[in-house]
Amino acid sequence: MSWIIYAGLSAIFAALVAIFGKIGLSKVDTTLAATIRAVIMALFLVMTTFSLGKIKFIQDVDNKALVFIIFSGVAGALSWLFYFFALKNGPASGVVSIDRLSVVFVLILAVLFLGESFTWKTGLGALFFIAGAILISFK
Repeated sequence: MSWIIYAGLSAIFAALVAIFGKIGLSKVDTTLAATIRAVIMALFLVMTTFSLGKIKFIQDVDNKALVFIIFSGVAGALSWLFYFFALKNGPASGVVSIDRLSVVFVLILAVLFLGESFTWKTGLGALFFIAGAILISFK
């Protein structure tokens, strides 16, 4: 059950990212804004890692894990570059609703690469996500 609480907190902070980002992008280049955000995130996470004593687990990161963490970092950076490009020019609610279609892409990729199950419930949920994105984005 704790993962649901963490996911809820993630959603709240993701909403704040969109609102703060939209306000901050009003007179700032999107690539520069994404870079500043990434530096702040890196500094915050490094401080958190050290303050929680998690740096001792660095030896547990094997080569395979490191490669996929690097891929994840590159994908995240590309996601944020495109997110900020969209946010600069579009409505926050529309950008975020289309961005959250990542749930549908994760569902598909998780079935293909992680062996997760696909049921009529997950399919219906994906269709609701798509319908919601369309309804919110195209007024």
